[in-house]
Amino acid sequence: MRVLVVDDERGLVRALHRGLTAEGFAVDVAYDGERGLELAAQGGYDVIVLDVMLPRRNGYDVVTELRAQDVWTPVLMLSAKDGEYDVADGLDVGADDYLTKPFAFVVLVSRLRALLRRQGQVRPPVLTAGDLVLDPATRRVTRSGEAVALTTRELALLEYLMHHADRVVGKVELRDHVWDGTGEDVNVVEVYVGYLRRKLGREVVETIRGAGYRVAG
Repeated sequence: MRVLVVDDERGLVRALHRGLTAEGFAVDVAYDGERGLELAAQGGYDVIVLDVMLPRRNGYDVVTELRAQDVWTPVLMLSAKDGEYDVADGLDVGADDYLTKPFAFVVLVSRLRALLRRQGQVRPPVLTAGDLVLDPATRRVTRSGEAVALTTRELALLEYLMHHADRVVGKVELRDHVWDGTGEDVNVVEVYVGYLRRKLGREVVETIRGAGYRVAG
């Protein structure tokens, strides 16, 4: 897995290079936005870690230009700017995730892996499990032909379980994917599984004691 790190804080870049390499990533680095854009536009990266405040060209401009060039490599933006509008600006210009400084390295790695999982998945137009049907395009869920209203988080949780039907999915994996490793306690998964069972029936989501949850395909 190849990652491009674009940041002008050389101490941070060295630490990220060392840590990500230990996690199995092949790491390239750039210290300004212009060089980062040049490398990113060449392609070949699985994910990009991009600072916002950069010399020569800021992170917002880099993402905007990449998307204009039809380069859709997932981008995780880093910034000391933690206001709601700062985060919204980063996502609106085309970034896939936004992490504020200072951050925990383990959270960064979890978010990168979540981005890689989403990037690598080929999702069928419609997911089915018995009489349960989920259409990701329309966000419509039915059971035995009857529509079931789900919240955004409930829908994301069900979609992930159905996409991995017949496989036992652990709480940590579900938390990291559905909540993007944002610091939520892992027990939030159990709470939302309870919500799904109340709306869809207890038998829809099976508990595998000590391992996680499973939806039968």
